[in-house]
Amino acid sequence: MPTSPIRILTWNIHKGIGGVDRRYDLNRIVESVRHYRPDVAFLQEVDDGVPRSRFHRQIDLLAESLGFQHQLFQTNVRLKQGGYGNAILSRFAIQTSFDLSLKTPLKKNRRAIVAKLQVPVSGGTRTLIVGNMHLGLAGYERKQQLKMLLEADPIRHAHRDTPVVLGGDMNDVYHSLDARLLRTGFDSATRDAKTFPAFMPVRGLDRLYFRGAIQLDHAFVGHLELACQASDHRPVIADFRICRVADNSGQ
Repeated sequence: MPTSPIRILTWNIHKGIGGVDRRYDLNRIVESVRHYRPDVAFLQEVDDGVPRSRFHRQIDLLAESLGFQHQLFQTNVRLKQGGYGNAILSRFAIQTSFDLSLKTPLKKNRRAIVAKLQVPVSGGTRTLIVGNMHLGLAGYERKQQLKMLLEADPIRHAHRDTPVVLGGDMNDVYHSLDARLLRTGFDSATRDAKTFPAFMPVRGLDRLYFRGAIQLDHAFVGHLELACQASDHRPVIADFRICRVADNSGQ
């Protein structure tokens, strides 16, 4: 039987710089995320100490403004001053986390951040594994990066009933990665939802996938006007329910 709903959002926030007006305003990101009220947020292109974003450590500002008690950040790309990368904000306690390199030769550094969250359910807690990624621009690069992610310990060794949600900016215009994910038990929450460019989306770059004892209720692309101005991507939001299983096995 499913538990109460859990909302997960994924969004490439483009460092808080608008896709059309090119204006930096992190408050537009804050207000947009607040509007959708996620329990867990996967964010990509989050700045840390970069001049273009006033040297802000954006993960701290976002967590504080939105009331998230738990956060993770990893730097993907280092610049002359600061860098940017992936972040996870969570209302659930983080049991453990994994900083995974997805670097392929001669390409920009890419990483994924995976975490085990402790989600309250009636009579106890369940582990929810979440993974946030920003994949490369080349097709062969993305395939190799996905292979590295799926073969990493926290995903490969997860019990078949353990709920897992992976997502982020896949940069996968033609859904070439879907077949590999389906073969490993994942289903797509977002299908071909269009998210880029934000002002008039024609490409579905941002995705969420799930497997295990977890049920999808509903998924959609955010159409809030402020969100469409805040970044060059639109956010994707999905509502899930974790299912109870007979043998929790600590998972």
